Amino acid sequence: MMIELRQEQPNDYFETENVIREAFWNHYTPACNDHYLIHIMRDCSVFVPELDIVAVNGQKIVGNSMCLKSYIAGDDGTRYEVLSLGPIGVLPEYQKMGVGGMMIARTREIAKKLGFRGILLCGDPDYYTRQGFVAAENYGIRNSENLYADALHACELYTGAFAKVQGRYYEDEIYNVDESLVKEYDKLFPAKDIVCGTMTQKKFEMMLQRVKPYKA
Repeated sequence: MMIELRQEQPNDYFETENVIREAFWNHYTPACNDHYLIHIMRDCSVFVPELDIVAVNGQKIVGNSMCLKSYIAGDDGTRYEVLSLGPIGVLPEYQKMGVGGMMIARTREIAKKLGFRGILLCGDPDYYTRQGFVAAENYGIRNSENLYADALHACELYTGAFAKVQGRYYEDEIYNVDESLVKEYDKLFPAKDIVCGTMTQKKFEMMLQRVKPYKA
């Protein structure tokens, strides 16, 4: 298997969206909205096209990762620009082969060249701590509700990037998708069964519940 990483092109869009749909379907929630999310992210004002990466095996797209600009509202009153990574997904038959790790490494490389200080995301600690991320709590970074969250992870792009960036992390509002629009857009894709109560869904729900208050 020879995986090539490159920037997504307009003629890739629908194939990429189907890859993300296959990657996330029934995984974290029944069905998924990630394919619609990347569809609208491309036109978002904080979208970073240089970080819209596809993984290709031959002529087949097997993975994709995207980033948006976001920010940390620092406790010192400063607004610090950072990146939000995600969605990032790989076709099920190509998972556990290092494809996701390749896209993350390329994202870090390009983002550093673009001058960003760091990347944040919400995801599974078991996976992302193996990809160069640490708990955001280590840097004093909380979620928008001012809580430390087990799911919130951060990656510095240079040493000391988050040393003085304690504060609340805010993602762009585009991540709060309209589920009615998701359902309508999903009609463009092949029908799939919706399954509730999977082990991965239960794990995700438990992960989101693991938060603790910030004490100034």
